[in-house]
Amino acid sequence: MLHVKMKRLKRYFTRALHRIQKGPGYTYKELLVWFCDNTNTHGPKRIIKEGPKKRVMWFILTLVFAGLVFWQWGVLILTYLSYGVSVSLSIGFKTMEFPAVTVCNANPYKYSRVKPLLKDLDALVATALDRIQFSSQDQANTFTQSSTNQNVTLDPTLWNHIPLVVIDETDPSNPIVNNIFDNNAIYSKNNSFRNSSEDQTSYSQRYKVAMKLCTNNNTQCVYRNFTSGIQALQEWYLLQLSSIFSNVPLADRIAMGFKAEDLILTCLFGGQPCSYRNFTRIYDADYGNCYIFNWGQEGEDPMASANPGADFGLKLVLDIEQGEYLPYVQTTAAARLILHQQRSFPFVKDLGIYAMPGTETSIAVLVDQLEHMEAPYSSCTVNGSDIPVQNLYAEFNSSYSIQSCLRSCYQEQMVQTCGCADYQYPLPNGSEYCSNDKYPDWVPCYYGLRDSVADRESCISLCQQPCNDTQYKMVISMADWPSAGAQDWIFHVLSYEKDSSHNITVNRNGIVRLNIYFQEFNYRSITESEATNVVWLLSNLGGQFGFWMGGSVLCIIEFGEIIIDCVWITILKLLAWIKDRRQRRQRAQYADPPPTVSELVEAHTNPGFQNDEGNHVAMAIPGTPPPNYDSLRVNTTEPVSSDEED
Repeated sequence: MLHVKMKRLKRYFTRALHRIQKGPGYTYKELLVWFCDNTNTHGPKRIIKEGPKKRVMWFILTLVFAGLVFWQWGVLILTYLSYGVSVSLSIGFKTMEFPAVTVCNANPYKYSRVKPLLKDLDALVATALDRIQFSSQDQANTFTQSSTNQNVTLDPTLWNHIPLVVIDETDPSNPIVNNIFDNNAIYSKNNSFRNSSEDQTSYSQRYKVAMKLCTNNNTQCVYRNFTSGIQALQEWYLLQLSSIFSNVPLADRIAMGFKAEDLILTCLFGGQPCSYRNFTRIYDADYGNCYIFNWGQEGEDPMASANPGADFGLKLVLDIEQGEYLPYVQTTAAARLILHQQRSFPFVKDLGIYAMPGTETSIAVLVDQLEHMEAPYSSCTVNGSDIPVQNLYAEFNSSYSIQSCLRSCYQEQMVQTCGCADYQYPLPNGSEYCSNDKYPDWVPCYYGLRDSVADRESCISLCQQPCNDTQYKMVISMADWPSAGAQDWIFHVLSYEKDSSHNITVNRNGIVRLNIYFQEFNYRSITESEATNVVWLLSNLGGQFGFWMGGSVLCIIEFGEIIIDCVWITILKLLAWIKDRRQRRQRAQYADPPPTVSELVEAHTNPGFQNDEGNHVAMAIPGTPPPNYDSLRVNTTEPVSSDEED
């Protein structure tokens, strides 16, 4: 059986070799005429069957319409390769899973617990506030130096790395820089200058509070100006606070924050009682201890809401304890909360909202479900595994989000550029947080990285949105709570439940009531689908070809056939040309015409060609003489001259 197949294969290749040696059986012109005469396309037939004038007209029309077909095909193919999407909006109705709710105190730590750590830092800020006094409008915005703190002894290890200065730009060509914490500095202006008749608003432009940022052992320094002294002091305080708490262990920082039983006084979900034990604690660098309800971690099933409406949601009463607020860290007294998906990390600072104390904040929730097409239709990611950025929030067993990617990318750049990590974000493996003692140049590097547009754009280009996401739209309303008639008994009950005390320990400045519920069970599903597919492409290609040329798929096959034939003819002609060229190179080249047969025989019998060595005598060859081979040459008959020529 194998022998028969090999024999047939050998026969096939032999015939193919003979066909190649034979060469093409027809020319390009003959092939083109045959195609025009046999194709199902309407235009080419008229080119060979009409008269000369119509033949030219149909030739031009065929070329024009063929060009239009190819142009339309190109447009359609480019549209298909752009991978466009169409967005559809649908509204559904079903029992909804209640979102995860994260609540935090706007103040990260209890002041009574962190006061020993911040004693020297608070003294510096108090001195700075005492030395920078903003005068009234009639005295202009000048800076004066207090005589009471002239000889205050300040710890230079706290402010020496990041000095806080006042820049006097009265003479723009020669500005005067005064260190606020330097006891020998003079910042006050004389009264004559202060009471001059110049425009009083110009004083705020002449005096600026700034931070002095130095690198390379204070050899290269720049000044970071602020438009407000309050803004400058708070920014400087937060940098010093980060440096101090970067050396505090996480367990100690958690102990300094607000406990769940201190923050969450009452809890009610779906009409059923709950408590602080139903919340999961996480640590946030900006807000300290935060607590998540219905996070769905560790195999817990997400809770569902039985019905829409305020009676079937989550009701909380929080106590933010304003008396424990850090004076220079947080100037806003409120609770901070965010609604998010289960098993996703809450980015409270960027996506959260405030709930004001002394009020009841009602939050009606609407749900939007987003579904994006995967590659190549979009650059979204399913779970973040294809993103070249290490997710630092994976330690919380949370799902991928674009916020976690952006912060992880920034922290990676911080470690690579500055050599240490930012205190506000999770710590990468093998690195440590920045502090003034170990990394004295970290603040200028931090500001340079934060202000760099190129670095931010590089992270934005690396991080992609998730393909599936759920967004919670909130309708927020507020009212005073408790009312004047009910506040006495409510404060008594809450104080007893919190501290088992018969005295009132809570007040309107710290009590926050939250009511979170589904406004309705209708949800919006925003789904992307492919705008073009293979069926769309083929139908449009066929429609354009049929409209302009009156053709079909069979016509395309015919066109492909003639292309194959043209290629085959070209190959055969090329092989024949190569073969002929090779034979010409192998053929001997002579200047004279080739010798005759008699000349070749005479060359062998002529004694002139024999060897002269020796005295041997040439012997006569017996027999008949050889024939005269010259008589076999065909001689050209000379023309006979006529008598008229004579």
